[in-house]
Amino acid sequence: MAQAIPPNIALRAARPGEAACLTELCLRSKAHWGYDSTFMEACRAELTVTPETAAAPLLRVATVDGGLAAIAEIGEEDSVWHLDKLFVDPRFMGLGLGRRLLRWATEEAAARGATSLEIAADPGAVPFYEHHGARRIGDEPSGSIPGRTIPLLELRL
Repeated sequence: MAQAIPPNIALRAARPGEAACLTELCLRSKAHWGYDSTFMEACRAELTVTPETAAAPLLRVATVDGGLAAIAEIGEEDSVWHLDKLFVDPRFMGLGLGRRLLRWATEEAAARGATSLEIAADPGAVPFYEHHGARRIGDEPSGSIPGRTIPLLELRL
């Protein structure tokens, strides 16, 4: 039996022209948790990647064999660093892309002076973040669905 060739995985800066593809990647990843189309449409604005955001230094993509496979974005507001996005296209889940991008996010935030990252996590993603050392510190209002709250986690760096 022939051994499978591992995919070529790389992290790199995003390109402004990839914004629409990255938005769709985020939506596919979020839909992985079983949300219906009405819910997903309500999330579209929050998950949209603009060309300006794609060109920013606080966003990275993971590629598999040259194609877009995952995205991570960090940000800082009022001296609090947060993970804005971490989405893996469902076709590429299980390859370690989330782990690699989370490592990039923590290293980048720490290099910029952060001591922790706050993560407003989809409930389905909480076990992933807890596996990597995050702990739940409360809840936060959803940025997309009025009246919905989502887990707020903290990952000490």
